[in-house]
Amino acid sequence: MEHWELEARESIRDLVARYNANGDSGRFGPMLELFAEGATLELEGSTCRGRAEIRGMFEGVAANTGQGASAKAAFIRHFTATHQIDLQNPDEATGRCYFAVLTDRGLDHWGRYLDTYRRIDGAWRFWHRRVILDARVPGGWADG
Repeated sequence: MEHWELEARESIRDLVARYNANGDSGRFGPMLELFAEGATLELEGSTCRGRAEIRGMFEGVAANTGQGASAKAAFIRHFTATHQIDLQNPDEATGRCYFAVLTDRGLDHWGRYLDTYRRIDGAWRFWHRRVILDARVPGGWADG
């Protein structure tokens, strides 16, 4: 394996980890910087193109799940597993992994991320992310 391949794989793993950590903490600015300017995010039949639309979708999710005493969960934590990365060349890759989401009440929902990554100005970014929800717990954070 060439040096660039090792660097690319580690950078992409870090990209996915930062997406989850920033999103779980409500840090949408740093999270959105992980997306390329023209990126696409697909989630349950909704498609957002570009950082502005992606930000709007995440802010809508945050507003619908409440804050403070009205929050549907005291905390939310995304975990990823079985991350497979396929490098096409030094600047393009695809990946897929499973995710599970925990709240203070336990397992909430789970599914898969299907990603396309691009290296732009030396940094790996999401170019396309498709979120497939496999199931959710009735009455949980992600339900309705």
